[in-house]
Amino acid sequence: MNRPPAIVRHSILLVAALAAIVAVFARPAIPQDPAYHQFADQRSLLGIPNCLNVLSNLPFAIAGLLGISATMRGRGNPWTRWPYLALFAGVALTTFGSGYYHLQPDNARLVWDRLPMTVGFMGLLTALLAERISVAVSRWFFVPLLLLGAGSVLYWYWSELRHAGDLRLYILVQFGSLLLIVLILLLYPARNAGTGYIVAALVAYAAAKGFEQADSAIFSLGHFVSGHTIKHLTAAAGVALLVAMQRDFASLDKIDNNS
Repeated sequence: MNRPPAIVRHSILLVAALAAIVAVFARPAIPQDPAYHQFADQRSLLGIPNCLNVLSNLPFAIAGLLGISATMRGRGNPWTRWPYLALFAGVALTTFGSGYYHLQPDNARLVWDRLPMTVGFMGLLTALLAERISVAVSRWFFVPLLLLGAGSVLYWYWSELRHAGDLRLYILVQFGSLLLIVLILLLYPARNAGTGYIVAALVAYAAAKGFEQADSAIFSLGHFVSGHTIKHLTAAAGVALLVAMQRDFASLDKIDNNS
């Protein structure tokens, strides 16, 4: 695949980042819709309120811990493990944050749901920066991006407490990071054979967001399972693909070291 010169690729990435910032902050503040907390499936089972929305977070713990284990077995540049460790740690912690939120959904608990997710988003972004652009660039951005992610959630909640709710920074962190991830995949060559896994994981995440939007519509089809529960399972499946990628990398490292 023919790609433009490095300076052009870097410029496209920078312009896209700036355009995302302008597009998000050009509009008025966006408060959290109170209806967001009204999920279709509010059944209590096994003594657990909103049971399926709570328990469907368990696969995140499994995928996150397996991802941490697979990443630690890698033998490449030790630095490149840190972004993936952040990604999988964020995923594992989502089990507790999202589970806590869904027991009694409100803004205060939503903070603990969103915080670990931003760690995951920024972990994947900095992992791709290291793998496709520059390890030095990734190291420089790693901590600032993690702080930006966490700060976006804290700023939103602070703004809600002041009755001036503003989700714009959090929206930028979530969807801006995904935009940059897609552009990095398109613009920069891969040093490892993991592109298919990452693309499939992104498709799974997009599907998960679709299930989230169809929460009530899916639940109305027999009142068996809701779209939000399926969202959790689909997103966890996407993370499992990244775990499989890390396991492949660890296996290849082992083969290289034994050859």
